[in-house]
Amino acid sequence: MDTSKYSVGYYPAPGTHYKWVQKDHIEKAPAWCSVDLRDGNQSLIIPMSLEEKLEFYKLLLKVGFKEIEVGFPAASETEYEFLRTLIERDMIPDDVTVQVLTQCREHIIRRTFDACKGAPNAIIHFYNSVSVAQREQVFRKSKEEIKQIAIDGAKLVKRLAAEYEGNFRFEYSPESFTGTEPEYALEVCNAVLDVLEPGPDNNVIINLPVTVEMSLPHVYASQVEYMSENLKYREYVTVSLHPHNDRGTGVADTELALLAGADRVEGTLFGNGERTGNVDIVTLAMNMYSHGVEPKLDFSDMPSIVEVYEKCTRMHVYERSPYAGALVFAAFSGSHQDAIAKGMNWRKEKELHEWTVPYIPIDPEDISRTYDADVIRVNSQSGKGGIGYLLEQTYGYVLPPKMREHFSYLCKSVSDHDHRELKVSDVLDIFKEHYLDLKEPISIANMTFMQKDGGVDAYVTFEKNGEKSTMHTTGNGSLDAVSNALKAYTGSAYKLKVYTEHSVQEQCSDSTAAAYIGLEKENGTISWGAGTHTDIIRAGINALISAYNNLISE
Repeated sequence: MDTSKYSVGYYPAPGTHYKWVQKDHIEKAPAWCSVDLRDGNQSLIIPMSLEEKLEFYKLLLKVGFKEIEVGFPAASETEYEFLRTLIERDMIPDDVTVQVLTQCREHIIRRTFDACKGAPNAIIHFYNSVSVAQREQVFRKSKEEIKQIAIDGAKLVKRLAAEYEGNFRFEYSPESFTGTEPEYALEVCNAVLDVLEPGPDNNVIINLPVTVEMSLPHVYASQVEYMSENLKYREYVTVSLHPHNDRGTGVADTELALLAGADRVEGTLFGNGERTGNVDIVTLAMNMYSHGVEPKLDFSDMPSIVEVYEKCTRMHVYERSPYAGALVFAAFSGSHQDAIAKGMNWRKEKELHEWTVPYIPIDPEDISRTYDADVIRVNSQSGKGGIGYLLEQTYGYVLPPKMREHFSYLCKSVSDHDHRELKVSDVLDIFKEHYLDLKEPISIANMTFMQKDGGVDAYVTFEKNGEKSTMHTTGNGSLDAVSNALKAYTGSAYKLKVYTEHSVQEQCSDSTAAAYIGLEKENGTISWGAGTHTDIIRAGINALISAYNNLISE
């Protein structure tokens, strides 16, 4: 690896342009423009078919985009036909504007206007590359010659807009802006604005693309602030951003540039685009949402959005992609799970509306994710807090703290042995197999109780290996009497160390009561059992027998 080949290839804004530093959050959503059907589509190994583009277009409308770049009509027949289909089938809502891309070349611009004929609202997005590298290496033209290409393009789109049927708006991009001297980029943009003459009824978009990321995000922010403060007709100009993600900082570029005065963002769902992609609008919008800012886009059904995206693009949303990835809310770590479980219980206990749960930046339910499937996940790294929380929230079983710990080791052992993640149904199965209403090797065949002298007189019939034996004992209650009978039957000398009980929600269980018992052996270890029944006394007795069966088998 030879670092000597590389040097700084960008040009900082002249002077001091750091007003954006004084702002600590984005106060309102920008105007959004999806470029999934153009920038995103051209980056696919297999570009979308007409049917796929139509399905994706409907998804973008459902999410709430009001500006959608639908393609480069002069580039291919499919691109041209797609736009014509939208227009001729009357598929463009009155409050939605379609956008088309064209180079500053006369025959391409004319073909673009042909495609847009009859569109209710259309943005003609024209561009030419102005960077040092492009001027010197690709076009081999002077600054004046490159500026004249932009001016000629502006004159032509203005003239054709008056000739063609439709309601047109203009957008100009100095392509490769980040590799251009800001003073020169400003000169070219202002020359274009002089031709287009922005005004109260003619808002013009100046788009400042991060065609290739070259700098740290704050450098781009200062460039945008410089442009925003020095563009002519600024009152009637929308400053737009179009960041790519070559350095992996596309979101940061965009957020800082919005603080620096930009009004609009062009990007794609999940960042699909050339090379490392365009800026991810899902992440940007959800970042705003997590700060209490209305993003003006609807991602409340994130799983279905992911489904349509993956179907149409044949791309995959990475499991750790912010907000949308399958594992972004997943907590496998025991300490994380414990904190999340406690945070969820705190929120419920305090009846809080505000979301403050540790480790989870937004409520997963806001985007149609679920706590059991998406938040607490069980593998060999999990802890008692998370596993116990899953069992409680999904099935209604509230284990005593020490029993939770014992149960968590059982679950982790199964996950470790099988080398797999456990589903919440697996957790329930382990709980049933190891604790709940165990009848082997000892069970109770029959029992009767009578109140006597302030206590309980009991006849308990035990069964083991098909043989039955009845014991007559007393106790201060039914559970104590059965425990005394069990000790007499087995000759054991355990201590009933832990007993808890609670009602169970009917939707979680056929029973209405659950009980948990911990029996302490002579060596100080505790064996655990759980019991359920419609009667709380019988649930406790079932838990006692379950705990004892574990005691003699461990």
